[in-house]
Amino acid sequence: MFPILLALALLFDFLNGIHNSSNIVATVIFSHALRPRVALLLAALSQFAGPFLFGVAVATTIGKGLLDHKAIQANVIIAALIGAILWNLITWYFGIPSSSSHALIGGLLGASVLSSGLHVVQLGGFLRILVALLISPILGFAVGFLVIRFTFWAFRNASPRINHFFRRMQILTLIGLGLSHGTNDAQKTMGVITLGLVLVGDLPSFRVPLWVIAACAGAIALGTSLGGWQLIRTLGGKMFRIRPVHGFTSQIAGASVILVAALLGGPVSTTQVMSSAIIGTGAGERISKVRWNILGDFITAWLLTIPASAGLSALSWFLLDRFVVF
Repeated sequence: MFPILLALALLFDFLNGIHNSSNIVATVIFSHALRPRVALLLAALSQFAGPFLFGVAVATTIGKGLLDHKAIQANVIIAALIGAILWNLITWYFGIPSSSSHALIGGLLGASVLSSGLHVVQLGGFLRILVALLISPILGFAVGFLVIRFTFWAFRNASPRINHFFRRMQILTLIGLGLSHGTNDAQKTMGVITLGLVLVGDLPSFRVPLWVIAACAGAIALGTSLGGWQLIRTLGGKMFRIRPVHGFTSQIAGASVILVAALLGGPVSTTQVMSSAIIGTGAGERISKVRWNILGDFITAWLLTIPASAGLSALSWFLLDRFVVF
């Protein structure tokens, strides 16, 4: 059973990388700071390094803090991953920037609650995750708004040549964003795999092995290197015309929020944080600059993701429990 769980977890991580590559490289590409393939490769390398540098606090929150492992079996995790993967594929196909983090949380909740009841959810861990997911996009917007306002003030007397500086600096901010994304998002899959190891008896207690860190970091980095082009176009070109200053400031804002959350063990949605940061930088320059109707599409996707992935994972668990013998 565990090989199936491992394969699905790494597939989810790989798709997460494709899905979230847009969050990392969209502004860099559309501000013409780097060529698309170079940006994706640099982001992938940074993502791979992130979990090795900043610990596994998020993995512990997901794998140990959300569900009571004594009340579930490994087929619950398999069903959760199936539901999350299906939702990611649906939103990827239609170019909808939904959250892989929300999909995984929804998947875990849907399958576990149907199999064991509400008591399987650990309230403290659930509230911690919920607070992180809800507050982080607000912080992304606020930090993006403040960073660009400060940047305009600091460089108020600069000539147009300052755009060359912002383009060059985006290489550094891209690396920082890649590190923070790998630290936060890859750890969610690490938590799921480590929980699976505990459930099948291969680990006596929750402790993330080094090979799990390397496998998850590699899978998400590989997905990022391939890029999700539809989502890149959505984030990079549809909200407003991205200039180097927007790429520079939105990456600083997004990386700051994501990395701080990861160090505190709070799993956040990179899609939400970066979308909010990009919108915040546009609004910080001029409120009318942002195409606010696009925000409605983002909010709709965000609201749908947890219930949709929970429903898909619950259905998956029901079918596995009835018709598949592990």
